[in-house]
Amino acid sequence: MWIVYKTIVIKEILRFSRIWVQTIFPSIITTLLYLLIFGGLMGERIGLMQGVNYVHFIIPGVILMTVITNSYTNTMFALFLAKFNHSIEEILVSPAPYWIVLLGYISSGVARGFVVGMGVYLTASFFMDFEIYSVSITLVIFLLTAVLFSLAGFINAVFAKSFSDVYVVPNFVLMPMTYLGGMFYSVEILPEFWQSVSLLNPIYYMIDSFRLGFLGVSDADLTTSLSMLLTTIAILFVVSLYLLKKGFNIKN
Repeated sequence: MWIVYKTIVIKEILRFSRIWVQTIFPSIITTLLYLLIFGGLMGERIGLMQGVNYVHFIIPGVILMTVITNSYTNTMFALFLAKFNHSIEEILVSPAPYWIVLLGYISSGVARGFVVGMGVYLTASFFMDFEIYSVSITLVIFLLTAVLFSLAGFINAVFAKSFSDVYVVPNFVLMPMTYLGGMFYSVEILPEFWQSVSLLNPIYYMIDSFRLGFLGVSDADLTTSLSMLLTTIAILFVVSLYLLKKGFNIKN
């Protein structure tokens, strides 16, 4: 079981590290643009947000956005390419337990999210000084978010039948939810109706609790955010394991 797990993880880490110009570098460039445009040019006009300098306020959201995107994309492409070249069939006919296979893909997604997230964090630290309020909260939310979206990317890859299918959810669902999840603003400044709508967005709780770990400010309760994350992860893990066992869109 260890050999299977290690092989999948190392294979996927080597895959995204070989093409770091496409997988890691763009997120760092995007961070620089966010800091320049929203922090440098607009930050002084906006002033404080939740009692925090605006450029500091957006940093946790920008970092978590890269973690969400890269964890999701890595697992999604890893499984889809394995389906495309039929290498997943060799894994499924092996005596390895399905949960080990799934855990290998999840871990590779978390690894890419960690590498890119740390790259973005180090890039931001060159331009401004800030101290993390709670390292434990930051790491826990980071890990749970990366696991959740690695699972979501896995499910997307299972249902995808062509390369065009893999871009539907990231472009039309994931990206809007991320930008509307309070990455650039506090939900408190929204009208009451839109505040209620924002509470239905699960990414809002992730960004808000991650900001709590970074800056010590938040809108939502940490217990609620953790409960939502753990419940969603459990549901997605069961669904992913079921689809893998049934060989849905794989064995046929």
